[in-house]
Amino acid sequence: MKNFITGLTLATAIGVAVLFYLHFSGSKSAAASTESTVSAANGGFKVAYFESDSIQNNFEYFKEIRASLQVKDQANAKQLNELKNVFTNKYQELQRVGQNLSQAELASKQQELVQMERTYQGKEQMMAQEMQDESFKKLQDVKKKIEDYLKEYNKDKGYAYIFSSTPDMYLKDSAFNITDDLVKGLNKLYPKKP
Repeated sequence: MKNFITGLTLATAIGVAVLFYLHFSGSKSAAASTESTVSAANGGFKVAYFESDSIQNNFEYFKEIRASLQVKDQANAKQLNELKNVFTNKYQELQRVGQNLSQAELASKQQELVQMERTYQGKEQMMAQEMQDESFKKLQDVKKKIEDYLKEYNKDKGYAYIFSSTPDMYLKDSAFNITDDLVKGLNKLYPKKP
């Protein structure tokens, strides 16, 4: 289950790292210290980026989502561990008393263990699928909130593109980093719940 949370974090980073293409139609404002105009063949356009790991670490709503998923993951792990302990106890009991049982009783106990193992595996798969579905849904909500905020944020900024930094980005100029603005704005819209 810990691997699931790690995968979840990685999936979030990838999900947030999706290119946020924001086409603007409003007027262009003068370039500020964190903005730059880049020339293109058919005119100029501005680009900016944000640090996705900073969003994950500082956006309160995202931290709440991650914490709630971790709590659910821990509860699932506890429930599965309890089932596993019941199975282990029954197995150990069968090992102790197995030689004193008749062939029919032994077969019945073994069948019971097989059924318990199937139940455990089914429960584990069901919980993993539910976690994956819930995680996807909640992370899509986080992504939507970021996209909505960036649309509003960009109204007076005039960026043609806003990228999320990713591990394979080769060059980035910190003058174009809007991460602090993004974190502050998102936390203003989605404050930490008391």
